[in-house]
Amino acid sequence: IAAATSPRALPSASSCRQFFGAASSASASSSSSSTIDAISESSTQNAATFDSHYGYTRTSANRIHRKSRSPVVAHAVSKQRTVPAELNIAPPPYAEAGVVMPGLFPNRVLLHDETSIERMRTAAKLARKVLDRACNLAEEGTTTDAIDGAVHSAILRAGAYPSPLNYSGFPKSVCSSINEVICHGIPDARSLENGNIVSFDVSCFIGGVHGDNCATVIVGDVEEDGGGTDDDPPKDWRGVPQKTTFANDEERELFVTGRRLVQAALESLNEGVAVCKPGACLSDIGKAIHAVADAYDYDTVRKYRGHGISEEFHCAPFVKHYRNSDALILEPGMIFTIEPMLTEGNSDCYEWNDAWTVATVDGGRSAQFEHTVLITDDGVEILTLPEDGDTERDKQT
Repeated sequence: IAAATSPRALPSASSCRQFFGAASSASASSSSSSTIDAISESSTQNAATFDSHYGYTRTSANRIHRKSRSPVVAHAVSKQRTVPAELNIAPPPYAEAGVVMPGLFPNRVLLHDETSIERMRTAAKLARKVLDRACNLAEEGTTTDAIDGAVHSAILRAGAYPSPLNYSGFPKSVCSSINEVICHGIPDARSLENGNIVSFDVSCFIGGVHGDNCATVIVGDVEEDGGGTDDDPPKDWRGVPQKTTFANDEERELFVTGRRLVQAALESLNEGVAVCKPGACLSDIGKAIHAVADAYDYDTVRKYRGHGISEEFHCAPFVKHYRNSDALILEPGMIFTIEPMLTEGNSDCYEWNDAWTVATVDGGRSAQFEHTVLITDDGVEILTLPEDGDTERDKQT
């Protein structure tokens, strides 16, 4: 995730064509208001259908769910994991010293050719595979540090480098963000608890480029075999059956409100991706995402953005997940991330003393999903889609 205060640029790449500058607002082709209105109408209906199914009414009094959970606090962080030299894994430039050098052209947007696109597909596919592995490991009693270890090992086994590791000094190989933590959470010794909303941001560096994606799951929201009362229980985005029996009304509310937030975050990502095509405007993405957030009565984080990605982890174009007037025409060959962060309360946020962890000021929970996308000649290709079977609860990866 690129902070709004620190844009970066890509160095030259032999397999990419450089595109300088931004289009004027007069020439940028923006999605019509009818398109955004349609998104708003569809999401409003989806929210209403969810609320009706679960008998839930969102009010000013219950906007932030505070029952059955305590504020997230930092726990012990284990020693930074290493990448053994004998593995001969090519690292990104910042791997050793942790210093991310600024680019020479902060407004340069790369147009990838087929060679570069294939490298990006490989990196994105691996990032997705490991992300699904991380999500499937998120069980009650498991620590995020243990999941970090599994992510680290899986990426190394694939001959890749975990992109977050020592990026500007980040101490771990994955970002794990729980409940009110929006992004950049550092894996530690805290055990995951039943009902926790946890986001994993998995990135890897292979073939000289980065792959990047993120998803959110609810810990313990799994229907145990023979334990439910519904012959056809609801399923999460992975196709995993969700629990239908709860210890009490308080626990049910914890899970239902979590599901609603996760559904909205994923829906906002899907709508943001759907408006991408050649000739569209970069700002269309933010408009679509914001429309979904409004429909569910949630907020969308403004401080952190999606970003271009290639040989450098974060570069132009920077993608805002809220209504904005950034006027850049999307062209075939552009590759960037879309990664909305929705909050059940206000999106105002602050950084912990560790200089990484970002949390909501009001304590409201957050959910995030992210894809890396490629603008094609006739639309958009999602590079971080899971392969068939990859989202099943199979821990034998």
